[in-house]
Amino acid sequence: MLHHLEIYVSNLKKSTEFWEWFLTKLGYHQFQKWDQGISWKYQSTYLVFVQAKEEFLSTPYHRCRVGLNHLAFQAQSRKQVDELALEIKERGMTILYSERYPYAGGQNHYALYFEDPDRIKVEVVAPTEEAG
Repeated sequence: MLHHLEIYVSNLKKSTEFWEWFLTKLGYHQFQKWDQGISWKYQSTYLVFVQAKEEFLSTPYHRCRVGLNHLAFQAQSRKQVDELALEIKERGMTILYSERYPYAGGQNHYALYFEDPDRIKVEVVAPTEEAG
């Protein structure tokens, strides 16, 4: 079982706004907060976001480099995936692979893909018993 995941971000304020909105929709609650970071918890797993130091901001994140490619979350239902897609559009954010939504991952994979403020890819998947 994953205990926690820590991600350094380029702008803690923007990342906090994004992740708070998204994670609370999935049932996470704020767990810890300090000047340079914040975390949200769901059951026994938590996600931590920390402000990267200025000296490390010159090379931006890219999911195709060595390291994290994306974060995938389990939605409660297809309806929740669709509601999140609508909210993302309302917030002016881009849905990745929108021309193939909600089957960009294949016909048996009902999912939504989008990016956080640092362009980390986020995936939200409907339960498999509903998909397909």
